[in-house]
Amino acid sequence: MNIDKEQFRKMFPNLAKEMEGEKAKIVVSSVRLDPQEGEKAFSKRFDGYNPDVIDFLRRCDNEKQAEEIIAYLEKREEITHEYASALRKQLKKKGVRSFGPKKEEAYYLRQAGYK
Repeated sequence: MNIDKEQFRKMFPNLAKEMEGEKAKIVVSSVRLDPQEGEKAFSKRFDGYNPDVIDFLRRCDNEKQAEEIIAYLEKREEITHEYASALRKQLKKKGVRSFGPKKEEAYYLRQAGYK
């Protein structure tokens, strides 16, 4: 289908402005005709993902919260006493951000492209 620029501007004025202004570019890597199939493929990034202690520590705002997480997981035997000791040592020496940048609310939704 061939359309000249003027006809395109009349039919799609906002899209034409975006294309000419180079403001909002979105890369389309694939096209699916079945929306349910597309959603399934897109959301598989975190399918079955189970956060570990580091994921929880990255949500903490301060050392007190991080210590509570470590103690809780150690008490439930989800981490060993040795690993908990190593985490506490790192926490005291380097601080809570040494485990990585803070994971804000809806982190996984943003990573999966939903927000």
